[in-house]
Amino acid sequence: MKDFGIYILANDVVYDLLIALLNSIEVNIGTEIPICIVPYDDRLKLVKSEMLARQNITLFTNEISIKRWDDFAIEVWNNHPVAKTKNRPPTYRKNNLIRKMCSFDGDFRKFVFYDADSLAMSKLDKVIDKLEKYDFVFDDWEHAKASGKTAFNIPLVQEKTHLPEREIRDQIHCSSFFGAKQGVIGAKEMEMLKQKLIQDNEVAWINNIAWWCDADLFSYMTFRLEKPIFNFTLSPHGEDRTGNCANGDPFVNMNNVLYNQQGLKPIHRLHYMGYPAHEFTRLSQGEDVAVLFRDEFLHYRFLKQPERKPQQLKPANIVTKVNRLLQKSVQKIRNLF
Repeated sequence: MKDFGIYILANDVVYDLLIALLNSIEVNIGTEIPICIVPYDDRLKLVKSEMLARQNITLFTNEISIKRWDDFAIEVWNNHPVAKTKNRPPTYRKNNLIRKMCSFDGDFRKFVFYDADSLAMSKLDKVIDKLEKYDFVFDDWEHAKASGKTAFNIPLVQEKTHLPEREIRDQIHCSSFFGAKQGVIGAKEMEMLKQKLIQDNEVAWINNIAWWCDADLFSYMTFRLEKPIFNFTLSPHGEDRTGNCANGDPFVNMNNVLYNQQGLKPIHRLHYMGYPAHEFTRLSQGEDVAVLFRDEFLHYRFLKQPERKPQQLKPANIVTKVNRLLQKSVQKIRNLF
């Protein structure tokens, strides 16, 4: 058992993103921190090959934990009110994002989790310090979303809990980056949560807009467990409050490390939220893809292989574009069944 480590949810689909993240961790956090890859699915040939080239990386292999979390998510979403409406294909059955919760069953007493579509931008000392007092540490602005787009159906939660909206909102967070402690959500806690979600129908508290979102379910779990949480974006100290999204926040690049534009405050990570993984694969192959902060991605992706870094980005030709549109249409049809 190790005192601190990093978890990343990944498979071969996000290989280029994973390499960039691992390199950014080495440069901006350190080379000695153990890293555990939680498998999104069984597509791991490239991931396992990369693990052989790095000494500090292991693969999460606790199949009992993986199955328990998979089953938990499916059972919960099956009981969401939207799941019972017509013409809604069970997309959540093909989504394994809940597996990031396996981090709670791993070997690190304290840990930080990164989604693979991220770049580490600063050391984690502040997060680790906060874990002395809090069970969960976040750094996102999910709580500030407009009414109706939050993780919770806030009026319903208010009705059931009699809590003010501000207090409910402050409990909402993302799942793309967080610090936590081993065992805080275990089998016992999962059974209690399932009882409240399904038997007490509190699954209806989770907003219908993104009804199978792992982040929204995670917000519900931390809310119901009533464990102490800290979100840097709600810190009383202005230097703690920064952006993190590549497609939504302005940043300043200083030696390939990004800082919040306002005040040049250090950010914990850059999150390429909303960009599909295949765009980074194409970018790595030299295609001109419209990704914000793509130079930073390419820097870290090819940090150890500068000779393979594309020297010039070129747009896809018309044949390739047409084929992709056809493939996308076929995939949409398949998702209906």
